[in-house]
Amino acid sequence: MRITLEKAGFVVFEFHIEDIKLGAADVDSLLKQHDPKVIVYDLAPPYDMNWRFLDHLRTATGFKGRQFVLTSVNVRHAEQVIKGDESVYEVLGEEEDMAKLVRAVKEASRSRPTR
Repeated sequence: MRITLEKAGFVVFEFHIEDIKLGAADVDSLLKQHDPKVIVYDLAPPYDMNWRFLDHLRTATGFKGRQFVLTSVNVRHAEQVIKGDESVYEVLGEEEDMAKLVRAVKEASRSRPTR
């Protein structure tokens, strides 16, 4: 995913959700340093718990106003948990999946107002 987004011209940095949950990552510093316009969040099992954690992240100061693109390896199950509130992009490593993801990130990057 990272390589595909970088080839499309995006500057990508990553941190893992588990590091945030455990407090091992200084998320506020990362957000200030890199100021991402778009955050790609992979909704993984257990879907309901990770969906609630995403809701929690969105309310955190550093995440407010940023666009999120949701991915999952099991879109059908992920959509059952989020109840159709948002689009989820299936990412199984297929070229078509990655092209859809790149389009979604491009669209999301345009939707954030400039400072």
